Amino acid sequence: MEKKSLSETRDFIRSHRKDDVHVLALQAGKYPQVDMQEAVIQIAGWQIAEKKMPSWASTEGIRYPQHLSMEQCSSEITARYKASLVEGDTFADLTGGFGVDCSFIARRFLHAHYVERQETLCGLASHNFALLGLGHIEVHHADGIAYLQQMEPVDCLYLDPARRDNHGGKTIAISDCEPDVSQLESLLLKKGKSVMVKLSPMLDIALAIQTLKHISQVHIVAVNNECKELIILLEGQEINTEYPKKETLISCEQIVNNLLTKPFSFTLEEERNASCEYADRLGKYLYEPGAALLKAGPYRLLASRYGVKKLHPNSHLYTSDTLVDFPGRSFQIEAVSGFGKKELKAFLQGIGKANLTVRNFPSSVAELRKKLKVKEGGDIYLFATTLKEGEKVLIKCVK
Repeated sequence: MEKKSLSETRDFIRSHRKDDVHVLALQAGKYPQVDMQEAVIQIAGWQIAEKKMPSWASTEGIRYPQHLSMEQCSSEITARYKASLVEGDTFADLTGGFGVDCSFIARRFLHAHYVERQETLCGLASHNFALLGLGHIEVHHADGIAYLQQMEPVDCLYLDPARRDNHGGKTIAISDCEPDVSQLESLLLKKGKSVMVKLSPMLDIALAIQTLKHISQVHIVAVNNECKELIILLEGQEINTEYPKKETLISCEQIVNNLLTKPFSFTLEEERNASCEYADRLGKYLYEPGAALLKAGPYRLLASRYGVKKLHPNSHLYTSDTLVDFPGRSFQIEAVSGFGKKELKAFLQGIGKANLTVRNFPSSVAELRKKLKVKEGGDIYLFATTLKEGEKVLIKCVK
């Protein structure tokens, strides 16, 4: 590309970065000196970065990859969280990708290595790390597993295994990811004092703990009540014949409006041994656990730690007569109805729209909304659920 064209392309990107990329793509003929294909990639990348990693978007000159790499990379807020879990002298990211996780975790170490088998991404990483003042990161164009086998040991290793199969479908089991961490566990722990692995938030936590022998911690990260990441930390442990495995700490982290709330941490043994009281009746308040807690499943512990009562063994909703600072959504109960025709009609009087949730209930939200003839939205919250004795109810609440 000619120098003039490169300059014009950069100016075009800067002046059109908030425009619709689909419209711009159709206007290539109007701007013959602009590399429109490159411009569209960079503008689309910046638009994602503005929301996903604002400190990168605000750094002039950052270059972005194709859409898939942008879609798969971590957000800044989750990358910062992962960085808070580790520190030391040396660090290596074996699955570098676009480099967002590496850029934040590397700040906690004196020297870092970024490893990536796609040459294009390596070029972008070198360019971007320099702009971000991260000169202590060495970029290696290599296969992560080949690099692992010959590398010198480091204080911390990081992997974000690919979670898509050969047909582009998403995979959620550890053995379905590439690389398969369960096959590499011993080697990883020879090369890293600690190992951090990012996995699918859909993964079964109990199964992961069974699959991997050296999990010390599991972190489930939810952002604005949506589960975003499942992070496991591996650390070498002496295998004792009497106590074959130390209990794994599970930490539920909820980030709301960019602020990290107080974590809820527990072990599966604590959950098994927790006492849980079930409600004979609904109190004044209703509680729904946050997304990270619903994923982790400390359902009995929530009842015992917060002094609330569970509605039913399979209804993950809680109630109390006095308001508690519960890790999730809290509501004031206004009315309760069964599903008898007359009772339900009187209950729904004046409710034109509401936010509907089903928990341990035989109908889906769509099916129930159709039956109730209630539109989405408004300040009223309806919970369709099952009580202790199996009674199906509809609970009307306000936040």
